[in-house]
Order: sequence, then structure tokens, then C-alpha cells
Amino acid sequence: MSGRQKALLGLFAVLLVALFVVAVGAGRGDRGDPGARHGFVDRLGALGGERASVDPATVSADCFEEPGQLVFSGSCVLRVADPGGLRTLVLRSPARFTVTAPAPGDADLTISDEVEPASDGTGAVAKVAVDQATEVAVRCPGLGGCTVTVAAS
Repeated sequence: MSGRQKALLGLFAVLLVALFVVAVGAGRGDRGDPGARHGFVDRLGALGGERASVDPATVSADCFEEPGQLVFSGSCVLRVADPGGLRTLVLRSPARFTVTAPAPGDADLTISDEVEPASDGTGAVAKVAVDQATEVAVRCPGLGGCTVTVAAS
């Protein structure tokens, strides 16, 4: 190793130790809120661009009562047109529902999740990763009907 490489390696080590000391020293003494996000992380996320979601106009189903709103009892199958890349299909409902969809990519895996309404009264939200034309099944528990909205975000 040349003298220049040793100096750069030493400088890198000093910088790494300094960053660690600053990180430990800048930490808060309280336990914090595990659900909260730091503002710096949000700003970094904004630099990365918007979170892309599936356009509700590219989703079709036999149970559409009006564009973007599914009304059904039992189950309904949504057909999502090819989004041209990895996108998120956002489904919202005031009540509990189950969503079943194939995993994105070439994985031979089907994922199912029962979505419960949030405790703050905002309803149930399912976010499904979609990277190609696919079908997503939505089921309503019990014998009653369900209303699920295909949301833009």
C-alpha cells in the first residue's frame, strides 16, 4: 500500500469515528416514538421522488359501482393494467377486508392479508405492489357487503 493510500485510509477512519461520536452525542435521551419519522428522513425521501401509485383509471372490475369504487358482497377480482414499472395499488375501505395478490417479479408466490381499520378511524388501507398486468382478489368477511375504493394515494 502506498503512503497516499495509507493516508486516505487513516482519514476515512478518523471521519468514521467522528461521525459515530456526533451521532451518539446528538441522540435524544428519551425513548422516542417508534411510529414517528424524523424530518430529515422525510426530506431525503422527497429528494428520491414521489411514491408512484397505480392510476385508478387503469383498474377494472365487474363490481365497480362507479369509477374507483367497488361495491360487492363475497369477493371481487380487480384487473390492473400493466403500470410500466413497480407501482403501488392502494385500496381503502371503512371496514375490514382481505386482499390476495401475486408477488411482483418472477416469484411464484401469492400473498394474502386481512386489513383492519386503523384505531384513529381512518379505515382500512391495503397497499399492493404491482409491476405488470395482474389480477387482485378482494374479499369481504361475513355475509354483508363491502365498499372498497381504489385510491390514487
